[in-house]
Amino acid sequence: MTSDPTLRASPRPGSVLVTGGAGFIGCALAERLAPLADRWVVLDNLHPQVHAVSERPAALHDAAQLVVGDVTDPAAWDSLLTGFRPDVVVHLAAETGTAQSLSESSRHGRVNVVGTTELLDGLTRAGVVPAQLVLTSSRAVYGEGTWRRADGSRFQPGARTHAQLAAGLWDFPDAEHLPNSAAETVPAPSSVYGSTKLAQEHILSSWAGSHDTSLSVLRLQNVYGVGQSLTNPYTGIVSLFSQMARGGRSIPLYEDGEITRDFVFIDDVADALVAAIASPPERFRLVDVGTGTRTTIRDLARTVADFHGAPAPHVTGQFRDGDVRHAACDITETLGALDWSPRWGLADGIAALQGWIAQQAAAEAPTSG
Repeated sequence: MTSDPTLRASPRPGSVLVTGGAGFIGCALAERLAPLADRWVVLDNLHPQVHAVSERPAALHDAAQLVVGDVTDPAAWDSLLTGFRPDVVVHLAAETGTAQSLSESSRHGRVNVVGTTELLDGLTRAGVVPAQLVLTSSRAVYGEGTWRRADGSRFQPGARTHAQLAAGLWDFPDAEHLPNSAAETVPAPSSVYGSTKLAQEHILSSWAGSHDTSLSVLRLQNVYGVGQSLTNPYTGIVSLFSQMARGGRSIPLYEDGEITRDFVFIDDVADALVAAIASPPERFRLVDVGTGTRTTIRDLARTVADFHGAPAPHVTGQFRDGDVRHAACDITETLGALDWSPRWGLADGIAALQGWIAQQAAAEAPTSG
């Protein structure tokens, strides 16, 4: 990790509502801002896929008021917004997972799309117009993004077909993937999950524009780090790889191991949210949040395996329908739009995660005597 940035004045966010705020990102954000808020309210259903036990997470700051409820339930909104008028709404609640969204499309649509409209309807019924809305969107909205041919021409290839993947045709011939950019890359999601996240962006943008409310949309790359669920199979490959290597197993690599992603540490993501809340746009802001560096799955796996002295990773040739070959972003616009920059490199982030996983394992280990 690079040296700490210059100390900045802490934002005073007023009254804040965070949907899905008892999860990975929500707890990291609460740690930074909940003590400063006039009131910090978290609405979360404590879904068992994310929360091993249905109880308040230890990582959620004591200053946060937890309300157990579902974003798709109108009654939950009516109860919550009786006497509570949030100045800021941070919308984190969402079902995630590319592969899962293909087999549980209704679940993703219900939570991500209907849950967002129920939030807005609840605000409308209560006569509440927050000063600002903040949405965590996803790099999944880009799909395969934009590629460049050898002659310099650009094209958007769309989703790789099942037949293409089954034949082991991982890349698009004679072309290279360009980093995604909110200012230039046209969204073309290749998964149901990505489609629902793009729908969230459009729904909130329409509502905010009609109510003169500011909206910040942060398209997150692959978030990982301390506090990430170790039981959710759809939570991300860094924690999955870490547990495999910790157990002395060789990490399996899908496709040919050359899939690329931009892995951004949780602290950097939470800091980006803090920066967005501290300085809302006049109307609308759309930015990418990542490191700006692409890493192959092979290199990620090697780094994790080396940390534990585990066997070398191995290529399996397996694939997931709806998965994208490359995902990376250009954060130049983000650096100009937010008082923020990423501070965590991959090696430091992986080391911090391994230490935390070891602590969790030690805490769960049975004591003798």
